[in-house]
Amino acid sequence: MTTTLPRKVAVIGAGDIGCGWAALCASAGWPVTIYDTNARAAERAFHEVPRRARALVALDRATQGIVERGLLEYRQGRSLLQAVQDADWVIEAISEDLHAKQKLLESIEGVAGEGALLSTSSSGLAPHDVFGRVRRLDRCLVAHPLNPPELIPLVELVPGPHTSPGTITRAQEYLRQLGRIPTVLKKAVPGYVVGRIAAAVWRECIDLVLQGVMSVDDLDRAVSLGPALGWAAAGPHLTYHLGAGPEGVRGFLQHLLATFEERWSQLATWHKLEPQLIEQAYKGKVDFLRDARDRRLSAMLRALEQARTT
Repeated sequence: MTTTLPRKVAVIGAGDIGCGWAALCASAGWPVTIYDTNARAAERAFHEVPRRARALVALDRATQGIVERGLLEYRQGRSLLQAVQDADWVIEAISEDLHAKQKLLESIEGVAGEGALLSTSSSGLAPHDVFGRVRRLDRCLVAHPLNPPELIPLVELVPGPHTSPGTITRAQEYLRQLGRIPTVLKKAVPGYVVGRIAAAVWRECIDLVLQGVMSVDDLDRAVSLGPALGWAAAGPHLTYHLGAGPEGVRGFLQHLLATFEERWSQLATWHKLEPQLIEQAYKGKVDFLRDARDRRLSAMLRALEQARTT
């Protein structure tokens, strides 16, 4: 089946997620307009979106000619109407405030074309809540990217009770054309899937730091160079399955889960890690470390892509 590409994408919200979406679309050569009522955020996006789109060329994640073509059609919206009109896909990407999202999506529906796909970038709100003031629920769904959206390929799609199958298929096609890997949740749960897993791991990491078991930066290193590597290649279920070897898979996994269960009563509950601890660990290094992270992500993605084709 031939995929019809959007004539225009409108991104509403010029924070990190919105800029990432806009940079991703521009890097594919798609016309994209970004809009934010906050003048400072809009001004930042004017420079940030081209920077992030061109950075993908340096990271070998995009082609320069296509990026520059997309940036020629990159626009700053002067109003919500001007940003959304003629858009085939409208991406809401403001902060995680349910009331604000409901109001904005209601306003978007009032000016969007009848055939426009409406998605929210919410990281954990239920679709029926986010779209609670929208009438045409059949064309609405959650499309939750990971940060930075222009680099990490996974996007969680969370349809609501009234989302049409055609809307899900259309969102999947758009995302695949952008080089993303969409996963569809069969039902909405608070935090979706990625957020729940990340929160569980982070909760334990916070507790280990607070107990004095390991420093912030050493713990980050332990996770990123330890289980995260295995999970990146195979995911947790397959990683443990492969770790059992050819014999005794069922017995090994049952023993492993029983061992975990014995310890669950001692696992961390949610605690607050004072920001100062993190700031002290990475003081003065944030910009450098962000660039280093992006280079590593790009290299890992290339390796995983090559492995899938061999």
